[in-house]
Amino acid sequence: MNPHASQPTSLMSLTKSLWRNRQLIAQMTKREVVGRYKGSVMGLLWSFLNPLFMLVVYTFVFSGVFKARWGVSGNETKSQFAIVLFVGMVVHGLFAEVLNRAPNLILSNANFVKKIIFPLEVLAVISMGAALFHYLVSLLVLFIAFAIFNGFLHWTVIFTPLVMLPLVLLTLGFAWALASLGVFLRDVGQTIGVVTTVIMFFAPVFYSINALPEAFRPWMMGNPLTFPIEQARAVIIFGQLPNWTGLLIYAAISILVAWLGYAWFQKTRKGFADVL
Repeated sequence: MNPHASQPTSLMSLTKSLWRNRQLIAQMTKREVVGRYKGSVMGLLWSFLNPLFMLVVYTFVFSGVFKARWGVSGNETKSQFAIVLFVGMVVHGLFAEVLNRAPNLILSNANFVKKIIFPLEVLAVISMGAALFHYLVSLLVLFIAFAIFNGFLHWTVIFTPLVMLPLVLLTLGFAWALASLGVFLRDVGQTIGVVTTVIMFFAPVFYSINALPEAFRPWMMGNPLTFPIEQARAVIIFGQLPNWTGLLIYAAISILVAWLGYAWFQKTRKGFADVL
């Protein structure tokens, strides 16, 4: 395959590529997850312990030290605040893990560009697959904690994958764009961590959107994490149905961003070999 040849950019070509390379994606995702804990004594158990420790620390710091409250109920407990907070952290963690790694996806796999035939577009999907594994483990910790402290789980938790799918698509679109930009502009890799941190503090992760003055709320709704965090809390914590209208709008925007990111990646990938 000529690395300088033009590549297809349609959503159909993306779908075909993902289906054709599904086994490769699964194998490399598994290798990515297992490789992260290779050599450690407890291995994959760390994927469960890390979010558990994080939940305990956030409970102590924000509820014990800062005496923060979310306003869920009049007699809100420390555990309730921690669980509400943890939902936002888990959603942001999925988003940030993929984006922080995106600028170096091609740079760290330069051999795939120069030496062999390889579908470079799947690298972002593999990174997302590994991030989704850790997200699901964190979600398991969240469900266990909620069930222990409340004695039940809302049946609306079944909508959790549905409210998160648009964020996955949106994140993939950003990841494809950043993976391409990271090849030509190395500074992207140095700044993206700052950007994802800023996004976290301007999203309703540590505080409720209702705590903001009315004038600032529309600006926060423009944050790509605000809607999925609010919807995740609705179905997991408050037992509410998703906002179907908002979900459809967010999904449409996510599909558009995913396609634009993929198209940009495909258009610019023919220049990767020259730069690397």
